[in-house]
Amino acid sequence: MLLIKNGLLFTMENEEVIKSDLLIENGKIIEISKNIDPTERMTVIDATGLNVYPGFIDAHSHLGIAEEKKTQQGDSTNEGTNPITPCMRAIDAVNPMDSAFHNALASGITGVMVGPGSANPIGGQFAFIKTHGRRIDDMVVLAPSAIKIAFGENPMSNYGINGNIPSTRMGIASLIREEFNNARDYFENSSGNWDFGMECYRELFEGKIPLKAHVHRADDIFTAIRIANEFGLDITLDHCTEGHLISESIAESGFPAIVGPSLASRRKDEVSRSDFKTAGILQKAGVLVAITTDHPVSRIQYLPLCAGLAAKEGMGEWGALRAITIDAARICRVDKRLGSLKVGKDADIVIYDGNPLEIKSSVVKTIINGNVVWENENKG
Repeated sequence: MLLIKNGLLFTMENEEVIKSDLLIENGKIIEISKNIDPTERMTVIDATGLNVYPGFIDAHSHLGIAEEKKTQQGDSTNEGTNPITPCMRAIDAVNPMDSAFHNALASGITGVMVGPGSANPIGGQFAFIKTHGRRIDDMVVLAPSAIKIAFGENPMSNYGINGNIPSTRMGIASLIREEFNNARDYFENSSGNWDFGMECYRELFEGKIPLKAHVHRADDIFTAIRIANEFGLDITLDHCTEGHLISESIAESGFPAIVGPSLASRRKDEVSRSDFKTAGILQKAGVLVAITTDHPVSRIQYLPLCAGLAAKEGMGEWGALRAITIDAARICRVDKRLGSLKVGKDADIVIYDGNPLEIKSSVVKTIINGNVVWENENKG
């Protein structure tokens, strides 16, 4: 058993801070109350003067797939030989030995959505994983957790430059529609004939997982929404760079947005309007919003910094905290286990010596499944 005593708890169940104790057993939070008496069975962490948060979540990344300190052999981001690759599984490419996992733990990031890149109109299957472990199968929370689709510059340049479809936005949308039409026909008329290439869409068409759409420009956002509605599918709008220009329309769609990487360069045409104000404008319009680093586009340890800059540009402190905790968990469909400090949820926790949205603050301890997996040697 692990007891965290006297901490200031940001439970993220509401916008209140409580001074309380938190008790963990078998990887779960079993009690939150004042003055829990320690016993011999308990390891005690004195969190006096420290802030306690649910572990942070990056809702879109390529952690362990685009490995740091590696060259071509460490990059499995895109299967760039075929524009339609729905059966590619992130769990077959994530290397938990990637040094970026250490950076995530040192920044209080305990959960990530990880998956293929955006070279293909349909790129494969994301997985939601925890950031501590050596065997990916033991780190998985939800897999598959989404099917990746992509619009705009990346698919066009990856295939169009070779004279292959898609070379236009129309070509991207056409390929996706054709594939989804085939999948819908398969589920309605397959008569028991099993097809591996179609079965990977089953959870998508049953509403259990969403599409995860790489969209930057406003027109691509609208196309993604249009296709999702045509086939009755759920979708998350990832990057959503021009979302602040069409915030009311996105809110009307009811689909969530995962905004970022706003800390990255504006070197591509479609990200020329990238701005930290986007997340706050969308959230205030009524959109459920998460913030992403899109690691390694921005390095994963900068997730709290990105949230802090979004807070500064109009999102506010609580809105930014929600975007890397409970709202991110809701978008990733893991909020029954993660995203807030609540009895019954996984004991994934980060303890800070200050406000994580401020650059001068430091992580003291990171806890996953009730185990301390990272400690700041300078903080004791």
